[in-house]
Amino acid sequence: MLMYRFRPQGYGGGYGSYRGYRPVSRMSPVNTIIIAVNVIIFFIIEIIGSTNDTGLMIRWGASYWPLIVYKHEYYRLFTSAFLHFGFEHLISNMIVLAFIGDNLERALGKIKYLIFYALCAVGSGFVSFMVNMTLKENVVSAGASGAIFGVAGGILYLVIKNHGRLEDLSFFQIGMFILFTLYQGMRSSGVDNVAHFSGLLIGFLLAMLFYRIHMPRRRYR
Repeated sequence: MLMYRFRPQGYGGGYGSYRGYRPVSRMSPVNTIIIAVNVIIFFIIEIIGSTNDTGLMIRWGASYWPLIVYKHEYYRLFTSAFLHFGFEHLISNMIVLAFIGDNLERALGKIKYLIFYALCAVGSGFVSFMVNMTLKENVVSAGASGAIFGVAGGILYLVIKNHGRLEDLSFFQIGMFILFTLYQGMRSSGVDNVAHFSGLLIGFLLAMLFYRIHMPRRRYR
C-alpha cells in the first residue's frame, strides 16, 4: 500500500453499529463503489496515455502544491486520492481497501463511512500538501493510501473500543498491519509517509467522533 511521489517531467504548468463478533453477512456497497471508481479512473488514464506520465496525472487531478497555492486548485486534495501511478500502486491499495474497508463501513454505516473516507482522503492530502509546500518539495502526489490508513486508524479505534475485535479483525491483526505498512513505507523511496501517518491519526480521531455504540435504553415503570 503505497502513495508514490514523482518529480514532474514535461509539464508546462510553469511552477517548478458494531454489535459483537459475528460472521460477515452484509454487503458493503460504498466501499465497493470506491474501489470501482479507482479502477475505472486508472484504466481510463491508461487508455488515453499512461499513469506513469506525471504531466497527465497532474491534468487528471494529482496533488501538486504550486497549483493548489497559486492556482487555487483545492479540489486536488480530493481527486489525488483516486489516482495511482502504475498498476502495482493501484492493486496494492485496492486489495487492502477491499479487506478492511468493508468492516468499517458495516460498523459506521454507509453514509458515515462515505463521509469518513472523504475526510481522511482530504485531511491526509492537506497535511502532505502543507509539508511539501513548507519544504518546497517539487513532487507530484497521488494515491489512496492516505485515506486507507485513515480506514486502518478508524478500525484500530473500534477494535480497542470493542475489547480487541471487530468482526473478523483482531487487535493483533490490525496492529501488525499498521506497523508493517508504516515500516515498509519508511524504508521505501518515493512514498508519502506524511500522508500515511496523518491519515492514520485522522482516521483514529474521526472514528472517535463518528462511532457510537447503541446501548439499550432503560425504561422505568
